[in-house]
Amino acid sequence: MPAANEGTGMTAPSEAVLQVRGLAKVYRGAETPALNGLDFTVREGEVFGLLGPNGAGKTTAISIICTLLRPTGGSVTLCGVDTARFPARARRMFGLAPQDIALYPSLTARENLRFFGGLHGLEGRDLQRRIDECLTLVGLRNGENTRIAAFSGGMKRRANLAAAILHSPRVLFLDEPTVGIDAQSRSLILENLAFLRDRGTTMLYTTHYMEEAEALCTRVAVMDRGRILAEGPPRTLSAGMDGCSNLEEAFLRLTGRHLRD
Repeated sequence: MPAANEGTGMTAPSEAVLQVRGLAKVYRGAETPALNGLDFTVREGEVFGLLGPNGAGKTTAISIICTLLRPTGGSVTLCGVDTARFPARARRMFGLAPQDIALYPSLTARENLRFFGGLHGLEGRDLQRRIDECLTLVGLRNGENTRIAAFSGGMKRRANLAAAILHSPRVLFLDEPTVGIDAQSRSLILENLAFLRDRGTTMLYTTHYMEEAEALCTRVAVMDRGRILAEGPPRTLSAGMDGCSNLEEAFLRLTGRHLRD
């Protein structure tokens, strides 16, 4: 019987779904690499938190993993697929909720989901059912016929999440999905993600809110300057550092207290 995870009480996952090996990215004109030999593995059913200060390389890593950016070196394997060699095949397996709202502002929430569902090959009753389910999950049924441009920041974030999960992806990538929103929307998004986690959805999650990572993630990796500094279940990571009573204190111990503007 699998061992329970220390962070959430869940059973330990098994199969490797995402493997990142030696990932490197050097932007033209940059003095230092954005990624410098990044290595980590995400297993099926995990919520893996990728944590780091501004400029650590988190968004660059997710962009490469999602085939939006080509690496300078290294490899990414998603569900057994080399993402650089077979990007189209890899894209069918994941959903992405990026930092920037990836929706058409002139369309309504329902129209956006109908469009993106069509891109994923959904149609007819199956598409309408999934749209209804996702709008209900993120609390937007009452606003489904409102244009995205008229939504509050929290509503846009929730619609962004609905678009990411519409096609029931095997892996969900979330790049700071609660940044800059009200407490109520943030709470609902976290409830949604916990629901998906408990149903077995594998997630890669970036956030600057350490309490979110402690509550949601089964395992976290702290990165800086393009590489992993420490990795493990949130409670284990902080408990392994003298004087650190929580993940935020461990994070600051690893990355320093100087500002990263």
